Amino acid sequence: MLNPSNKESQNRVVILNPKGGSGKSTLVTNIAACYAHRGEAPAIMDYDPQGSSMAWLERRSETLPSIHGIAAYKKSINATRSWQLRVPSGTLNLVVDSPAGLSHDDLRELTRDASGILVPVTPSSMDIHATARCIADLLLVAKVNRNERKLAVVANRTRKHTKSFSRLMRFLDSLGIPIIAVLRDTQNFVRSAEKGIGIHEMPPSRVRPDIEQLERVVDWLDGWQERRSRALELQRRKNAPPRPAMLGKSQFRSA
Repeated sequence: MLNPSNKESQNRVVILNPKGGSGKSTLVTNIAACYAHRGEAPAIMDYDPQGSSMAWLERRSETLPSIHGIAAYKKSINATRSWQLRVPSGTLNLVVDSPAGLSHDDLRELTRDASGILVPVTPSSMDIHATARCIADLLLVAKVNRNERKLAVVANRTRKHTKSFSRLMRFLDSLGIPIIAVLRDTQNFVRSAEKGIGIHEMPPSRVRPDIEQLERVVDWLDGWQERRSRALELQRRKNAPPRPAMLGKSQFRSA
């Protein structure tokens, strides 16, 4: 599914949850807007047939920092699939919006070259159940290695000091997967979506708590190369042949 070019140098972030309405597109667009705000010209690859991320890009003003969009859910008989999914040369950050209800084959293909996998989850019982199944599929079907530490959860549309929030956090703690941010339930995300902008592009005084949480997400994503290097080092040590036993002095003495 992903463009095979620049695998080693490109930060491929996959946002997924099998249940619709978990806030995948909200997370995709705000991560991309954050990278654009930094001047890094990211790209969005939208596999969701609803096309929410592409619609957000269409509403985006040309005066704002550029974000390249790839409508992966569209297929054309006039071009090869690889051409349709091409990513501009030099793109450092590619954010992938996945569809709901991925097959096991598509799940493996979509996450195979990902440097980061984020699973957004809301406090609803249905979302919690779907997320538990999603995490299990990622670990057992897609064979995401925990040692690579590229899988994380983002709590979305939360209201602190509520029973639903407490239930959600207990569930997330039980997964053993890092919870890298807790996004609050606020109209700021709704307004930014309507205008084709990210939280980072709104007046800071209104969105400071939201920016802080999104910065936590992006800071974690930025550490992908270090996490990959550590995973490779762990694998190297695991595969290294055992060292020969050291001989004691007594073994050198003549009888």
